[in-house]
This record gives sequence, structure tokens and C-alpha cells, in this order.
Amino acid sequence: MSIPNIVVVGGGAGGLELVTRLGDSLGRRGRASVTLVERGRTHFWKPHLHELAAGTMDLDVHELDYLAQSHWHGFRYRMGEMRGIDREAKHIVVAPVHDEQGEMIVPQRSIPYDVLVLAVGSRTNDFGTPGVAEHAVALESTEEADRFHRRLVNAFLRAHAQPEALGPDQLQVAIVGAGATGVELAAELHNATRALVSFSLDNIDPDKHIRIHLIEASDRILPALPERLSAKAMRLLQGLDVEVHLRARVAEILPRAVRLSDERLIPAEMVVWAAGVQAPEFLSQLGLQSNAINQIVVNDGLQSLSDPSIFALGDCAAAPWLGKPAGSLVPPRAQAAHQQASFLVHQIQRRLANQPLKPWHYRDFGSLVSLGEYSTVGNLMGNFVGGNMWLEGLFARWMYLSLYKMRELALHGFAKTALTTLGRIIASRTEPRVKLH
Repeated sequence: MSIPNIVVVGGGAGGLELVTRLGDSLGRRGRASVTLVERGRTHFWKPHLHELAAGTMDLDVHELDYLAQSHWHGFRYRMGEMRGIDREAKHIVVAPVHDEQGEMIVPQRSIPYDVLVLAVGSRTNDFGTPGVAEHAVALESTEEADRFHRRLVNAFLRAHAQPEALGPDQLQVAIVGAGATGVELAAELHNATRALVSFSLDNIDPDKHIRIHLIEASDRILPALPERLSAKAMRLLQGLDVEVHLRARVAEILPRAVRLSDERLIPAEMVVWAAGVQAPEFLSQLGLQSNAINQIVVNDGLQSLSDPSIFALGDCAAAPWLGKPAGSLVPPRAQAAHQQASFLVHQIQRRLANQPLKPWHYRDFGSLVSLGEYSTVGNLMGNFVGGNMWLEGLFARWMYLSLYKMRELALHGFAKTALTTLGRIIASRTEPRVKLH
């Protein structure tokens, strides 16, 4: 008797946790064939991309190899990008993979499924703004974050070496979008650029030459989070000399400037686009019900409304927020993807056993926003601490770091997490505070 095929497309935070747990509970025991389809070779936790871009976190230390993870946890890793789906035959089509020279690594192939989970995350939404694709960097992947960091280091080396005075746009960074990513990146860049200057770039005065601009269309930063948290983060950013531009709508990204809708120009040698999210466009072409930002519309059990064999989780799922007014959707946060992955481990097992499926209830544990090594603000919601606790400072920073450790525990278990953490602490004593290349 053949065993069922469970296929998860997308190895982000939710997808990787799901296949790891399904591999441990079903794959290792021969109760199901569990497959991860992912175009990348390694995984990096997306909430830390701003630290990678600033150079305060090393990719080589924190990335996870999908092939090794699959070997250790009883699932299969298939490299490639989902191109289409045949719902009648119940298989997905995976595009061929080529190397940098154009030589084929893996041909196009079909992968059968009995249960399919879409966990492909989200992409930046540029809202059709001219110049974004050509002149801005979107922190969507490790490649983009690394590209921005190289540009940042090169800009400082160029400014240090040139004999003439710095131009008006040199060492100016504009970040479009003051959500969590934009705010965290602004604070991290303040600290990282000063650490970078300390490595003998002594003709650059951080207070005089370096400017970080944070541009937001609404009337406050962190508009999706509580106003008290937004106000506290605003005061901290002002203390870091970050120039915050509120009610500022971007009309165009120019080669070395940002043009606002009121025709003001903000000079910037580097521009990061961190405004708006949308699911990948191919999701809207699969014949499944999707919304205006390409998310798969799912019911309260995370099943596609178009096909009960297909589930979706994370940023690519338009999941109803039970207990909220009709039409409310679960926000695209890492904590939601984690909860959905934990829920789907049991939901899929119920599906395979032909048992009634259960609804998923999102529990909002609050929000934490990091503003550098020692400054973090946030709140923990009532169902987590028995009230609404507001946090800031070092304790909030520890809570922020604990979220990453909880994620590592879910993927690796206690022993490996403890050993890798110890190794990173030891290695950090011999490495510069900021990556210099």
C-alpha cells in the first residue's frame, strides 16, 4: 500500500518548520512521504534581513542548509520553483534550475501530491512606483540584503578615498516605508555605520556626513502597531538622528534621490524599498481563489476555498481572523506563520485520516521592534501575560532575541541550539562588530 505524498512549497519560516515537524512525525516513521520544494539552497530567518543588510549579522553563521535539514529530519528537499499545478492529476510542475553559466542543474519535473501546502511568503509591493526596480533595493532575500551591504561598504570606502568634499547625496540612505522592517533597518544602520567608520575611516564624520531618512506615507511610523509603541519608537529614532518624513508619498525613485509627490527631493546614494507586501504573482494564476494582493483565500482551517487538498500558510494566505469583525485577516507576521505551521502538523494528519478538520484561531502575542543592540520596544498581549505589558530596553531586547531561539528550538532541538549559540558567542569575540566586505 502506497503512503500519501505531502508537498510543501516554500522553505520560509512557516514552511520549513512544517516540513521539519512532519518529517519527524510522519516521514521518519514511513507514514508519509514529505517533500519540500524550494528554489533556494539555504534558509535565513527573514525578520533578521535588516541585520544582514547592515552587516551586523553574518549569513554564513546563521543560514541553514535545506539538504542537511532534510537528511536530519526525514523529509525530501527538491530544489526548484513551482511553475504550475495540475489539480486533476494532483501534481505540481517545478521549473528547471540553471547555474550562473546557464548550465542546467535540475530539469523541469512533476511532483505528485495528496496534500499540498503553499508557503511561498510575500514580496515587496512597489505599487507601480517608477524607478523602484531600477534604483532601489528591496530586502526580500539574502541576496538583496547582501547586495545592499556591499553597496554600503563600497560607498564608505569611496567617500574615504576621494580627495574632494562629499557630494550632497553621498552616505545618504533613504528607506521607504516605516513598518517594522524600515524602522529596524534605520536603527541598525545608525549603529552599523558608526562601527564601520571606526575602522580607520577617520575623514568621515558620522554626525556630519551620514544621514538616514525614513519615509512614511501615513501620519506615524509603525502604523499597523499600537500608537504607544509607535510614539516610543519615534522618540528613539529621533535620539539616533534618523530623519523621519511623515505624510510623505513617494512619486519616483531617481538614480540618486527620492522624489515625493509634493516635488520635494530627498538626496540618497542608496534607497531601500520597504513599503507594502504582496504574495507572489504566480499564485493568482493557479486557478485557486486569490485576493487583490495574490494571497490564496483560505477558510478557517487554512484550506483553499477552491480545493480541499490544498492548504496555505504565512504571508501568502488570506486567513480569516476568528473573533474579529467579518472580513478581518490575520496580519503577515512571523508569529502567525509559526502558529499556522504548528496547527497544520495536526490538521494534515486529520486530513489523511479522514477525520473532521478543526478551525485555527490566531493568538496575537504582541509585537517587538528592535532599534539596535540595546534598544527594543514592544508589548505582550493579554493571552500571553495576563494583561497588556509594555516593554522597552534590555529586557525587551532579551525577549526579542528569545523569539529567534524559539524558532531555532523548533527546527533543531535543544542540544544543537545550545551548542550553536555557544559557538556563535565564542566566534563573536574574534570578529569585528560589523561585516567589512
